Amino acid sequence: MATPAALPPLPFNPGRIRTYLVRLPLFTRLVLLIILAFWLLEFQSMWGVIQWGALIPEEINLGTMYRLNTYPFIHTGFFHAFLNAAALTPLLERFEAEHGTLTAIALFVGPLSTVPAGLYILVERFILHRNTSVVGASIWVFLLLGSEAIKTYKSNPNFSIGPYKIPTWTSPLFACIVVSILVSNVSFLGHLCAILVGYLLGLGYLKVFVPPEKILRWIEGKLNLLGRLPHYVSVDQKTYGRYGVLPTTTPAGPNGNQTPMSYLGSTQRLGA
Repeated sequence: MATPAALPPLPFNPGRIRTYLVRLPLFTRLVLLIILAFWLLEFQSMWGVIQWGALIPEEINLGTMYRLNTYPFIHTGFFHAFLNAAALTPLLERFEAEHGTLTAIALFVGPLSTVPAGLYILVERFILHRNTSVVGASIWVFLLLGSEAIKTYKSNPNFSIGPYKIPTWTSPLFACIVVSILVSNVSFLGHLCAILVGYLLGLGYLKVFVPPEKILRWIEGKLNLLGRLPHYVSVDQKTYGRYGVLPTTTPAGPNGNQTPMSYLGSTQRLGA
């Protein structure tokens, strides 16, 4: 009797993935859980989740301002939600580890959702005179990529493709164009607005929205958040400091300060 052939090894290590997921910080877990919850709610027919929470320019008024916060959590199907969540998780996890859980909540519930939404509505409705609705966490993916591109640009201004030097801050723009070409039903304008806000975040112009560290420490101590909430990242546990990583350098190539082209992109949809 022939011995059955061994199964080929998996292209990834399930143990490492499990360890990574177990160590995710609190706010990142909550975002993924909310995305999952809204996706599951789409299976019922009594309540139109997408119609309720999508960012629809002509539907925005005093009674529907909640849409400025709900649209990143809502997706148009399993693959849309899964790919967005997969792209967002490492970026959001790093942001929370660098800035703390309370700061991450304050920014993503506030300006990092509402500012790109407001910019999109301004251009889409009042300049282009259209009413295209958008949903999806890729708004945060491109926003965080824009912020990371600015940080990288400060320490490594260029990456090289052959003999050409290309500014590293342009990499999210290239990704935005490629995604718009390769993936149907994406919002190029929505992604572009997110990148612009990410640039502002990376340049430090959104620091005004960050709660003072003294107040954050008082809240954490008063509520004992570190002791009560598993995976909570306190002000004093942050990895890299208040607003991001310290500049680092890599060995320069023969033609100057260059970095090899590496990019964590997104093939997700931001558009219904």
